[in-house]
Amino acid sequence: MSKRGRPPKLTAQDYPMLREVVAARPSATLGEITAAVQEQTGQRLDRVTVRKALSAAGVVRHTPAIERDAQPARRRYGYTAAHRRHEPEQRYPSCLTDAEWALVADLFDRPDAQGVPPTHSRRLMVDACCYAVRTGCSWRMLPSEFPHWDNVYKTFRRWSAQGKFEQMHDRLRNLWRERENRTAAPTAAVLDAQSTRSSPQGGERGFDAGKKVKGRKRNLVVDTLGLLLAVTVTAASVQDRDASHAAVAAAKEKYSSVQTLFVDGGYAGQCAQTLHDTHGLTVEVVRHPANGNGGSWHHAGQGQLFPVKADANGFVALPKRWVVERTHGWNERARRLIMHHDRLTHVSEAWVWLAEARLLLRRLTT
Repeated sequence: MSKRGRPPKLTAQDYPMLREVVAARPSATLGEITAAVQEQTGQRLDRVTVRKALSAAGVVRHTPAIERDAQPARRRYGYTAAHRRHEPEQRYPSCLTDAEWALVADLFDRPDAQGVPPTHSRRLMVDACCYAVRTGCSWRMLPSEFPHWDNVYKTFRRWSAQGKFEQMHDRLRNLWRERENRTAAPTAAVLDAQSTRSSPQGGERGFDAGKKVKGRKRNLVVDTLGLLLAVTVTAASVQDRDASHAAVAAAKEKYSSVQTLFVDGGYAGQCAQTLHDTHGLTVEVVRHPANGNGGSWHHAGQGQLFPVKADANGFVALPKRWVVERTHGWNERARRLIMHHDRLTHVSEAWVWLAEARLLLRRLTT
């Protein structure tokens, strides 16, 4: 007489569904696959049950070996002719050209504005702000070609409170996406944080024990082109997963079309689930191949379909994640953003919007 036990929760009829789940998320962990299968079947499953069912369905996990290029192709670094551009109308290379000013003039210079006409031109004020963010100089050390530093500072703070720099960036971002044949409303975004030092000026700051940095943390949400969607600044002691909610909420409020969010392993687990439940996002965790949870699912017998290649130094460009890392690199071209000199975090955020907008102005007119 044969023994009859509890019937399995996942049978051979569920194997096609399992293969579809891992095909849609080949780099997901076993826990994430389990959660996806539970959502598909409506059953409460544990990882052991799903792992056995995957093995029976012929799905295995493969951790790829990293292949190094013996002689990586040489790349030329440094400034090009576009970076050295200095038109006659520019007092300094950071100032706006006539073509650049024409794209954003109506945001700052309004002929129909009421009140006393401004003593200094709005374009000169914008040039002074661009000079400050590019060179990193203090307000009191602005060159004499610009208005008095106190006038420029108060104008910058007023424009920051009004969101002028964010508006300027959003307009230029739409123009660049149109040039790249992308729709104005993005559907995918990338999230990452960067810890940077703060000056003795004071204000909110903390210590990032992982990066060994005392200062603040800049949380960026960008589209797949690396263009800014939202930015929040917190103390460096705030964990990435805790600071992510405000940044994602700001991006989702402006761009409700975003459906997919790419993050690194620091946001995996409960944070990714909370972002999914709160904002209805599909959170994709992109892990490094050397991570213990790395690898990808595939059918047994297929072998390594897509080997991971690294350069001679072992560097691997991770899908989607490199986009936001590049944006962090763009920001550090502006010396004002290398270190936090402002007491208020929203002022630090305004500098990021201005630096990114200045970059797009140069792109659109080159």
